[in-house]
Order: sequence, then structure tokens, then C-alpha cells
Amino acid sequence: MKHAEVAELLNKTFSEDMGIVHHFSDGLYAKQMMIPKGFMAGMHKHNYSHLSILAKGKVIVRSDDFEKEYSAPACINLLAEVLHSIEALEDSYWFCIHATNETDVNKIDEVLINKG
Repeated sequence: MKHAEVAELLNKTFSEDMGIVHHFSDGLYAKQMMIPKGFMAGMHKHNYSHLSILAKGKVIVRSDDFEKEYSAPACINLLAEVLHSIEALEDSYWFCIHATNETDVNKIDEVLINKG
């Protein structure tokens, strides 16, 4: 089953508090989250390519076209419009870094996440 099909099945069916912390600087936004071992940061895609930093732990990043394991510390380039997921093999701390001037945490996902 392709990531898009799984995402459609799971769309908005559950949520997990991942201890999200929002960080802002001039034209930059970082979303910090803790992904517990065995959990997956849901399937999603971004409107823009961006860097993610695995600060602690070990994860597998998957899409329909790739699967790669990363151990901290790691800096990962995630391309725009690629549906992907992040599975924690250990308790992991993950940061998504985006270029944006948006500072309203209630609007961030509207700007960055492609829900189409």
C-alpha cells in the first residue's frame, strides 16, 4: 500500500501529544517534537523543501520512493510535495526547520503542510 493510501485511511483518526514546542526567529520557524520509541509522526507532505534535524535518537524516514534510517545527530533534507513519515526506533527529538514569516502557531500548518 502506498503512503498516500495509508494517509487517507488514517486521516484525522487519532492524535498523540508529542510535546511540540514552537521556535521563531527572523524568517525562520522550528517545530520541536519528541517522538516516543515505536511511534510514528504521521504521513504528511510540505509545500516547501526544508531541513529537519534529528537531535537525539534513531528514526526511519519513509516515502513511497525511499526508506532510510538515521541516528542522531543528523540533518535531513525533506523535499517539497513528498509524502513521508518518521518512525522512532528510539525515543527521539526531531526539529523541522522552515523559512517562513508566519508566527501564529494556529496558522503554521496551513502555510507549511500540503493537505491536498
